[in-house]
Amino acid sequence: MPLKNKDMLDLEQITKKVREIALQGGAFLRNERSSFDRGRVEKKNAHDYVSYVDKESEHRIVAQLRELVPEAGFIAEEGSGSLTDEEYCWLVDPLDGTTNFIHNNAPYCISIALRNREELLVGVVYEVCRNELYWTYKGSPSYLNGREIHVSDVADMDEAFVALGFPYNFQSYKPLAEHIVHKLYGNVGGLRLQGAAAAELCYVAAGRFEARIEGFLGPWDIAAGSIILMNAGGKVTDYSGGENFYNGHEVLATNGKLHNEFLKIVGKR
Repeated sequence: MPLKNKDMLDLEQITKKVREIALQGGAFLRNERSSFDRGRVEKKNAHDYVSYVDKESEHRIVAQLRELVPEAGFIAEEGSGSLTDEEYCWLVDPLDGTTNFIHNNAPYCISIALRNREELLVGVVYEVCRNELYWTYKGSPSYLNGREIHVSDVADMDEAFVALGFPYNFQSYKPLAEHIVHKLYGNVGGLRLQGAAAAELCYVAAGRFEARIEGFLGPWDIAAGSIILMNAGGKVTDYSGGENFYNGHEVLATNGKLHNEFLKIVGKR
């Protein structure tokens, strides 16, 4: 079946192919983890690491995506591909949760999204440790291993289970992180730090968390998870409630029912 009809992409078929690519990438990560050489880890910034596994995973994924939509550009974490003024763009994180992977700790995942100049079109996240494949595309529900998923109905902050992220840019983010913890600790159902934004956005989509909060992310970290969450009935904004979250600088993701309550905490103080 063709992946493009006239000037329109067949998003359903593209998503099916991307799911296959993500599963293959996950098999590579799983195999490499079994014999991982921690001595080959490189430091990008303070406490921010990259391994030969990240780089090889990205190389493999990008090569397959190039064949799938040849006219698309790329924004990929480890620098593969290029982006000028293409109509379509892939956003790829070949190993989200690298620090978890290095320490053999869950979760870590592969995140692949496709967008045009206006909006996200496709999102696929494969969480390797739990063998969970999340996906959606424009106009479609969101799925986990073939089962349609939806955000939770929790509307009481006292019951909210919240995932936080503490970015590597600690000097800039630390005051806000301390503020968020101060406001939430003891006032919500629970707080967790799991270390993989893409996977955790999907956990909100599946109703496991009510919110996920972090700043100073890359667009590859949140693109796929964002469309999966939104198509599952959730909401994603920046810390002011606007749509300037696509660059990853400020990302508040919730089940929608508690979004305004969280905005009061992360917004202008």
